[in-house]
Amino acid sequence: MGGIQKFSSFEEADDALYCFEPDQEYFERVARLWNFVDRLCPRDYARGIFRYRSIDEANRQAEEWLEEHTKRFQKQRMRK
Repeated sequence: MGGIQKFSSFEEADDALYCFEPDQEYFERVARLWNFVDRLCPRDYARGIFRYRSIDEANRQAEEWLEEHTKRFQKQRMRK
């Protein structure tokens, strides 16, 4: 599916959000989408293996990384 879709109800639009029987074309579209996202806003991932004492500590670290990435991305976009 590509382009604009029209729906006659919110339920019909909601149903179109999900694909319960994906085919090869679906996976190719998803791959193209994520390739586009990666080119648009590339992310750096921390290298290595990390140990955390709790899931909360791991979540805090992930939030810090996301915040750093967001700030770098915004700063880069402001320069352009």
